[in-house]
Amino acid sequence: MATWPLQDAKAKLSEVIETAKKNGPQIITQRGIKSAVVVPFDEWERSQQQSRPTLLEILRSGPEGDLPVPVRIGWKMRKQVKF
Repeated sequence: MATWPLQDAKAKLSEVIETAKKNGPQIITQRGIKSAVVVPFDEWERSQQQSRPTLLEILRSGPEGDLPVPVRIGWKMRKQVKF
């Protein structure tokens, strides 16, 4: 992973992007502090899909731990109303 000062990254943005495509993530620093990362789109998209929890995972990760999820038994039909 290469590190680019912000001024150099601004001046050579095309080069930063090409390097990210070929060699992986590129770190951009601002006043010597790591501020951002340029990542190839495919890698970013893959990381987003892997880290996105499902609704059931969100419900089960509550403060009580594993929440019970009711089981659906079947539909109850009401009697038909005649007018």
